[in-house]
Amino acid sequence: MVSTQLDGIREQYERDGYVIIRNAIDPALAEETSRHVDWLLEHNPGIRPEQLHHTLMRQDPFMHHLVGDDRLLDIVEPFIGSDIALFAAHYIAKAPFKGQPVLWHQDGSYWPLEPMEVITIWLAATDSTKENGCMRIIPGTQHQKLLTLRQMQKIDDGSNVLGYGIDPRTLEEDKAIDIELKAGDVSIHHPNVIHGSNANDSPYWRKGLTLRYIPTSTRITKEGHSPFLLRGKAVAGVNEYEPRPRFVEGQHMPFAGAETWNDQL
Repeated sequence: MVSTQLDGIREQYERDGYVIIRNAIDPALAEETSRHVDWLLEHNPGIRPEQLHHTLMRQDPFMHHLVGDDRLLDIVEPFIGSDIALFAAHYIAKAPFKGQPVLWHQDGSYWPLEPMEVITIWLAATDSTKENGCMRIIPGTQHQKLLTLRQMQKIDDGSNVLGYGIDPRTLEEDKAIDIELKAGDVSIHHPNVIHGSNANDSPYWRKGLTLRYIPTSTRITKEGHSPFLLRGKAVAGVNEYEPRPRFVEGQHMPFAGAETWNDQL
C-alpha cells in the first residue's frame, strides 16, 4: 500500500515542501512506539515529554529496530538515495492539557550538516489532530532562505519546545495547513519549510517521533552527534558510524523481535 503512495511524492515535495504517507507502519509497531515514549519517561524522570532527544536513544535497541524498518527506509530512499544514515531522532510528545507549542521554525537552522541534504520523517505514534497540537506547515516556504538562530526571536523561557521562533508577523499564517495524521502515518518535510505546532489543550496524548535521515555523502560538522548507517555504504572520510546496540533483558524495553535482535548484529 505504501509503495503505491510513493508515485509522484517527489514532485509534491518539491512543490509544497511536505508529503503525507498513510499507514507507513502497522498498528502494532505504532503502539510499541507509543509505549516507548512511556518507557523513556518512566526511566528519565524530570525530562519533559517534548524533550526526549537522540542522546536518550542512541543505545536503545527498540529505536534502532524502528528507524531501520525497511518501510521507512523505502520512503526516504527516493529523496536521498540508497546510502542512508540516521542523523538524529527526537520524540516530541505532548501530554494532555499541558503539551507545549513549537514556534514557527525551519529545521535546517539547527543542524550542523554539510551540505543540507536531509529528509525528516514525522512518525505519528498516536493520532495527531488539530485538537492535540498537530504539526502545521506553510506550504511552499521551503523555497525561502534558511534563517540563522540570530535572525529568529529568542523565547527561551521554558514555555515552548525550541526556545527560538520566526516572528509570526513576517509570515502568512493564514496559509498554514494542519498535518493531521492517524497512528502509523508519517509526514515528510523539507529542512527549509516553515512549520510549528500549537499547544495541546485536549485530554489526549500527541506522541510524535522526528527522524532525520541523511545520505552518507552529507557530513556532520559538529562533534557529539552519533550517526548510524542503516542502508547501503558509507562514504570514506565523511562520517564515523556507531555500531547498533545489543538488547539486554531488564535494561531495555522489550519489543516484538527483541529475542532475535542480537543475532542480526
